[in-house]
Amino acid sequence: MNIIKLFILSFILMGCGSVQNNTNKTETGKVEFTIKPSIIVLGNVQDGGSPHIGCNKKCCKELFTNPDKNRMVTSLGLIDPTENKSWIIEASPDYPRQAKILSNYCNYNENPNGIFLTHAHIGHYAGLMYLGKESLNASNIPVYAMTRMKGFLIQNGPWSQLVNLKNIKLNNIDHLQKSTISKNISITPFLVPHRDEFSETVGYKITGPSKSALFIPDIDKWSKWNKSIIDEIKNVDIAFIDATFYDKNEINNRDISEIPHPFVIETMALFNEFPLQEKQKIHFIHMNHTNPLLDSTSNESKIVLSKGFNIARAFQIIEL
Repeated sequence: MNIIKLFILSFILMGCGSVQNNTNKTETGKVEFTIKPSIIVLGNVQDGGSPHIGCNKKCCKELFTNPDKNRMVTSLGLIDPTENKSWIIEASPDYPRQAKILSNYCNYNENPNGIFLTHAHIGHYAGLMYLGKESLNASNIPVYAMTRMKGFLIQNGPWSQLVNLKNIKLNNIDHLQKSTISKNISITPFLVPHRDEFSETVGYKITGPSKSALFIPDIDKWSKWNKSIIDEIKNVDIAFIDATFYDKNEINNRDISEIPHPFVIETMALFNEFPLQEKQKIHFIHMNHTNPLLDSTSNESKIVLSKGFNIARAFQIIEL
């Protein structure tokens, strides 16, 4: 290999910017690289994961013996290659693998520069346990949370031990208060209605140099929100939104009032008359183990895509 080729290869491997843009390929089929701030989908499954404990249905049965490595609990990674920094939204039960995946794109440390939490349901904060002395024994990892969520971590073990031993450093965030986390990326939390047994629930607006994105993995029916999801999506370029259940047929063994997520078919109907450009902003995420959208070959996945919507998949990268 001559010295020019060696220099180019070294630049690609050393830089935080060696991120594959999965929507941008050369004529030869080789994936191009980008050094732009980006969102990386690190997981798209509901809190309990897939396969789901106690599930003997077709959706999970074979996965216990033949796991799908792409099925991780919902989480997004953020990177800013210009500052060699990364962040993760949600500390899911798959946090160790997700943090490692994110580090391969940027930062190269075992943990990101910060963790943003949405609420106190297991799929969204339980991964913090891996930062404790029984595992990584991390030092002052910044964790960003709303007031009740922060109080929950301080007042309840084993999470309180993470605070007391300075494995994590809690940072308070407030409704609609923007946090500028790098010169290129800011993130703003906003309250959404959900089952708030232990904490409030928030979504996030992520703003980059060229694009903005919504992240709302958990919410009750859109009609319960004091904002219009239609207006909110009009004002961003990308939207990762709650797709816990495709339709009511998945939850015939539970009271829907206990888990009033917007069905995928309801959300699609809401945007049915909208231009394709608006529909394409939507990336369905946070899918229950019963949701057929987890299977990219399912008829339901094909229907969603044929209507112009998108389904968030692990390792998907979207530039900001």
